[in-house]
Amino acid sequence: MARNLVRKAVAAAAAAGAALVAVLAFGATVFYALQMVVPPLAAAALTFLLFALASLVIVLVFLARDSAEIIEEDDEPAGLGQRAYTLFRQRPILGTIAALAGGWIFLRNPALATMVAAAFTEKPHGGRRR
Repeated sequence: MARNLVRKAVAAAAAAGAALVAVLAFGATVFYALQMVVPPLAAAALTFLLFALASLVIVLVFLARDSAEIIEEDDEPAGLGQRAYTLFRQRPILGTIAALAGGWIFLRNPALATMVAAAFTEKPHGGRRR
């Protein structure tokens, strides 16, 4: 289960890196294409405006979709995998940071990572008996 989670986190990080490179390359292409028609300063301003409008449209689309959907969620996810999935779904930036930190901790001290995973997967016990 942990290996699948790590594989998915690595795949998500690789996809995010590839998307970043693609957006930067597209921005450079737009800039150089505009530079052939208008002065360089105007090309830079138009490229900035294009990407600002694109990001605004993306944010508005996601906010509209988020407000339209009413998601019924469980009170407490059962396992570590479900907790991680819920974290990535609700707060993707925080989830990515947590995955990177967890990977760094695992590389530095596998025993500590095992203890943390055991703490997350431990089922709550009932009241104490005397």
